[in-house]
Amino acid sequence: MNLNSGEMHDTFEIGGDYIMVRAMEDGVTIIGLTRGKDTKFSHTEKLDHGEIMIAQFTSNTSAMKIRGRAEVYTKFGMVETRTPQDAGRA
Repeated sequence: MNLNSGEMHDTFEIGGDYIMVRAMEDGVTIIGLTRGKDTKFSHTEKLDHGEIMIAQFTSNTSAMKIRGRAEVYTKFGMVETRTPQDAGRA
């Protein structure tokens, strides 16, 4: 690849943290949120039961919102999302 050829290339920050999301029900939604003065939705994905998605935090993505029952794996460990129906459970 010749970087001086005048071609446009996408640049990605390498080394951002990753998460893995495993859907525990159909219709789990993952929403990417942007960085900057005004936080905006940048991308949305839907997962069905058993599907996984691996996502990376980048210079453009500062946060992710996850709706529905899912397991979220990070370098710090695993956490399960909770739904309103789970509120009374320990």
